[in-house]
Amino acid sequence: MLICVLCTVKIICDAANIITNVEAKQPGSVHDSQIFRECTLSTKFGHGEFTGYLLGDRGYPCLPYLLTPYPDPEPGPQQRYNLANCRTRARIEMTIGMLKARYQCLQRLRVTPERACDIIVACVILHNIATIRGEHCPSEPDISSDPNHEHPDPPMDIQDGRAVRDTICHNHFF
Repeated sequence: MLICVLCTVKIICDAANIITNVEAKQPGSVHDSQIFRECTLSTKFGHGEFTGYLLGDRGYPCLPYLLTPYPDPEPGPQQRYNLANCRTRARIEMTIGMLKARYQCLQRLRVTPERACDIIVACVILHNIATIRGEHCPSEPDISSDPNHEHPDPPMDIQDGRAVRDTICHNHFF
């Protein structure tokens, strides 16, 4: 998530640092899981309009389409799953770092929340164009942030997501 003082933004990217989904319409500071719960993409996944998986940190509920790390992984497959989840999620941190490096204005926007959201979306579009064209990023993103930084545990009432995560862990990390 890209968080600025004026609005909170949900960003999803692919392995090539292309931002495939952005929603910047929440003024103020809102928790990541609430933003995701209320976003269009979550609704579409929930209704089965998309297939595949999204990865989230422990700040999100574990859903059939939103896989989160095990809170207390057992040695072996669960630890390997968590490591793969963490390493893959690091891509979004790197992509956001690239976005901020390309568009320094994102560091300190001094506009209305509505305008800030529009500026962020415009920067995302320009970032994607620059990335597709192979334009060099002005400076390497700071990937020294701890990718293991986790949010508090989400509510534990989502059984289906944990079953999907367990199946993936069993099938791919043994």
